[in-house]
Amino acid sequence: MDAGQGFDAVIDSPVGRLGIQMQGKALSRLVFLSGRHSLIEADTEQANDILCALKAYFDNPGQTLDVAVQLSGTPFQHRVWQGLRSIPVGKTMRYGDMAARLRSGARAVGNACRSNPVPIVVPCHRIVAGNGLGGFAGDSGGRLLSVKRWLLEHEGVEIRGRRPHINARSQP
Repeated sequence: MDAGQGFDAVIDSPVGRLGIQMQGKALSRLVFLSGRHSLIEADTEQANDILCALKAYFDNPGQTLDVAVQLSGTPFQHRVWQGLRSIPVGKTMRYGDMAARLRSGARAVGNACRSNPVPIVVPCHRIVAGNGLGGFAGDSGGRLLSVKRWLLEHEGVEIRGRRPHINARSQP
């Protein structure tokens, strides 16, 4: 999809502009956009509900993002995305730990996270590397990694330098 077209709504958020795309009554894509994209008001009740849920999360990270999603992916990706949704707000899990849970490899988990069509809602930002933050949405050092850092700090995860502070409390 061309990054400037096909969105059912585009909003400003603390992490920049977000574009959402609906499939029927469910969220199918959430995209981090540059500031040059025009804002688009939601024109359906379902799209507006998604925007309200996102705004509530940004106001209060403890607010559950329990929204209908329609995700396209492989069976393995769906298993990873389901696992991501089980990580509570304010907690993190290492790629390797998720991989062990799914009897897979850390790289495969990372690839599934990179393919996540609805970041924030399916919280791939809560997966971290053993030696630091890891990547986010395919970005290993740019703007999107800053978004990951912001989301984790917003949820109360302590980050020291480039690494999240992971202790027994941080594990789900």
